Amino acid sequence: MSVKARLIPSGSQTVGPFFRIGLQPLVDEAPACDADATDRITIRGRVLDRDSAPVPDALLEFWSADRDGAADQDGFAEGFQRTATDLDGNFSVTMRRPAPVALGDGAWQAPHLLVLVFARGLMRHLISRVYFDGESANASDVVLLGVPAARRCTLTALREAENSFCWDVILQGEQETVFFAW
Repeated sequence: MSVKARLIPSGSQTVGPFFRIGLQPLVDEAPACDADATDRITIRGRVLDRDSAPVPDALLEFWSADRDGAADQDGFAEGFQRTATDLDGNFSVTMRRPAPVALGDGAWQAPHLLVLVFARGLMRHLISRVYFDGESANASDVVLLGVPAARRCTLTALREAENSFCWDVILQGEQETVFFAW
């Protein structure tokens, strides 16, 4: 190669066609929910692309603050679950009901879960939140209030039953879920 040859950077690599296979051991090793039945919630939904087609190989991680609503230095403490989508893009996760999160200045955030979305074709994971329909604290949550009113519904899981909620993740398009830069 000539000294004067122009170097061209390599393109970024996507996750590839075997994403679900590579992450399956992580899903299999996800911790079981240790909360009693009255303190558990189930969130079910679908991961969809811009054309409303199911994403059959997405992985979602759900993180929450500890039982006292405190976050550790890395942002979250004991609440963690991981789940993968099935061939129809469906997912379901059961975990401890999140507590409000202390901001440190006397203010609180509404109960919510931090959600990381991994899928084939994404260069980096996506970061979102899921809030819960009917929580009075949603009206004063500083992060939720920072999202345009018309888009807040993409962050809110709808109640189906006492401890069951439905929340879809839409990766692109008009109804795209709000994703945050971190």
